[in-house]
Amino acid sequence: MPTLIRPAQPADVLPIVELVNRYAGQDLMLPRTEESVRHTLADWLVMVEEQPAADIPLLACGALVPLTETLAEVRSLAVHESQQGRGLGGYLVLELVRMAQERHFEQVCALTLREHFFTRLGFEVVDRWSISPKVWQACIYCRKFHRCDEVAVLMNLVEKTDADVNGPGRAKPAWSHLLKWSEWQGLKLAYKQNSSDNQPIETALAVRQEGQ
Repeated sequence: MPTLIRPAQPADVLPIVELVNRYAGQDLMLPRTEESVRHTLADWLVMVEEQPAADIPLLACGALVPLTETLAEVRSLAVHESQQGRGLGGYLVLELVRMAQERHFEQVCALTLREHFFTRLGFEVVDRWSISPKVWQACIYCRKFHRCDEVAVLMNLVEKTDADVNGPGRAKPAWSHLLKWSEWQGLKLAYKQNSSDNQPIETALAVRQEGQ
């Protein structure tokens, strides 16, 4: 049956939460609340059949979350269990990328357990600390912060210019302008320290605040 990708509507809130949280229950992604989805509904896309079945209201869903004025994150990408293997997730990601372009973001990132899925779509694997706004805004509050098994991927949406070249024949990483060494290095060191001695996660926040 034909499918379509469209912006999420109020009626999609509960199906989105149910779909995402089934995977969250398997520790494959973070859970979402009805309130959080409703509050960010304009950032969500859903994939549905033109005549949705009652038992499968959504085939897939995903959100584009702004992290900075130039960086957005693909988040909560979920495909219904019965629809796996049809390539629906790839179509949805590319539509989220198109949304990012329309909103004039320069880069799109994601944290994933399936980096090859994203690299096939044109993303590149990067150091998780390179997408520092994500680390500061969300990762430090995650219960998996000190044992994260996700891989960071990033897509550059703007063409490189001569100003992007760092020396003869050496191009700067597409995400390099996000790096603020003095700000995120202390947080990274605190992360490593906490990983070994199980100190409270607030230590990392304190280190960054003192370095500002």
